[in-house]
Amino acid sequence: MTSRSDKEKEEKILQNLNQYQKKDFSFSSGHILGSMCSQPHPIAKKTYIQFLETNIGDPGLFPGTKEIEQKFLSFILNFLKAPKTASGHIVSGGTEGNISSMWIAKQLTGKKEIILPESAHFSFEKIASLMDMKLKSIPLTAEHTMDVSQIKHNISNDTAAIIGIAGTTDVGAIDPIPEISDICTDEHVFLHVDAAFGGFIIPFLNQLGYDLPTVDFSLSGINTISLDAHKMGYAAIPLGTLVLRDESWLKEISVNSQCISTQKQAGILGTRPGAPVAAGYAVTEFLQNKGYQQLMQTIMQTTEYTIQKITNLGLELVTKPTLNVILVKVNHLDEIINTLAQYGWKVNKIDHLSSFRIVIMPQITKPIIDEFIPILKKTCKEVGEL
Repeated sequence: MTSRSDKEKEEKILQNLNQYQKKDFSFSSGHILGSMCSQPHPIAKKTYIQFLETNIGDPGLFPGTKEIEQKFLSFILNFLKAPKTASGHIVSGGTEGNISSMWIAKQLTGKKEIILPESAHFSFEKIASLMDMKLKSIPLTAEHTMDVSQIKHNISNDTAAIIGIAGTTDVGAIDPIPEISDICTDEHVFLHVDAAFGGFIIPFLNQLGYDLPTVDFSLSGINTISLDAHKMGYAAIPLGTLVLRDESWLKEISVNSQCISTQKQAGILGTRPGAPVAAGYAVTEFLQNKGYQQLMQTIMQTTEYTIQKITNLGLELVTKPTLNVILVKVNHLDEIINTLAQYGWKVNKIDHLSSFRIVIMPQITKPIIDEFIPILKKTCKEVGEL
C-alpha cells in the first residue's frame, strides 16, 4: 500500500522530471527536422509499455517475447529477400550492427582491413579502435557515392570486408550496391551493407517502381545488412537489426553463457530489452507491406514538396536528394542553425558541406513544412543569407 508521503515524493519527482523534459525538443512537435530517428508509431508506444520488463537476452524467461522477435525478424528477412540459410540478430542500432558485422568478418577471415567510402558512418572509427582494424577510405563521386572504380586496386591480402552505404548519414546517398556486390563476388571478399537509414525505405520504394539501387540478398555478394527500425521503420528507440546470409556466422560472435537460459549468447549486449522488439513487431503488423509502401510514398511526396518550398526561397541544395534527406547549402551555417533553434526548430549541421540537413521522417507533414518555411525565410534574412 502506498503511503501519502510516498505519493507526495512521487509527485515531486515527476514534477521535477517534467521540468527537465520541457528543455528537450520533441519528435511529436514536428520541430525536429534534422534527425534520422522518428516519433514512434502510436501502436509502438502502447506496446513498448506493455513489454517494459522483458529481456530477450534471457529468452527462457520470456518465450512469448522471443516468438515475437522471430516474427519481427521474419518480416525483415522477407522484404530483404533473404535465403533460407539467413538469420537476423536484434541490436541497439546501426553502430552495434556495424560492429557486430565487422566482428564476424574478422573472425571468418582472420584479416583486419576494411575498405569503405569516405561517407561511412563514424561507427567505423569505433570499430578500428575496438578491434584493431585498419580503415582504407575510397573517395566519392560527384553524386556523393562510393567510387567503385577505386575498389579493386585497394583490395589486399589483408582485406576483411568492404562496406557499402545505403542512405549515407550526410546526404542520404545510396552507393552502387549491385556493382560493389559483383566486385565482392569476383574477389571473394565479405560485403557488409550499412543500411541503417535506407534499409526500411529503399525496398518499399523499389516495390513501387522507384529507380533505386537494389539493397537486398538477391545480390549474391552481400553477406550482412544492418538496418534500423527506429529510423524509417517507424518504431521505438532502440531497435536495429543485423541480417546475416548464413545463420551459422552467429557462432563466430557467441560465447558460453552461464546463469541464463541459453548455453550460448551471441553479440555484444547481454541484456537486450524486449520492449522495442515487441513495439517494432506491432508496427509491422499494423502497417504490413502495403502500409509501408504508402508511408514511404507519402514521405517522398513531402520531400519533393519541401524541396520546392526551399528552392523557391532562393536557397540552393548541395545535391538532388535520392531519398528523404535534403541538404541546404548556406554561407552562414552556424548563425542559421542557432537562430532556428532559438525559434524552436532543430536542423542538423553538416560542416564539411557547409549545409544543414532536413530529414523528412514519418511525423513530418506538409503542414509542418508550411509552418517551418516562413521561419526559415525570416532566419535567413536576419543573418544575411537572403
